[in-house]
Amino acid sequence: MAETIDFDFDEINRTVIAEFRQTGGKAGGMFEGFPLVLVHHTGAKSGKERIAPLVPLLEGDRIYIFASKGGAGDNPAWFHNLVANPDTKVELGTETFPVRARVLTGSEREDVYGRQSTLMPQFAEYQSKTSRVIPVFELERV
Repeated sequence: MAETIDFDFDEINRTVIAEFRQTGGKAGGMFEGFPLVLVHHTGAKSGKERIAPLVPLLEGDRIYIFASKGGAGDNPAWFHNLVANPDTKVELGTETFPVRARVLTGSEREDVYGRQSTLMPQFAEYQSKTSRVIPVFELERV
């Protein structure tokens, strides 16, 4: 029988967020060596503000994030929150600024996800693990 490992994602996120803020935008552990962005999002049902540390694709002023959830069969909660409340803010390095989240579709989504998968092959692996199309957002500065 396979052993189940339980993770306290809230505690992991709190640790990553604190480290990000202490180091000016970097974190260790599973995020060591990767770009990182803190995406603020408002609960679609609760109205509570939450923060998700995510590995983005950064291209010039463009920020793309991926609702991969490690290839799980469902979208992460922050996906639903950004769809319901797309006007939010992000922390990137030492800067915090407002953004509008926009879900990419069609060839635009495919192109961006393909670039991220080339740079970070684990994203191709995440897509291969699930039958859902992993959503991609562009976070546009406002």
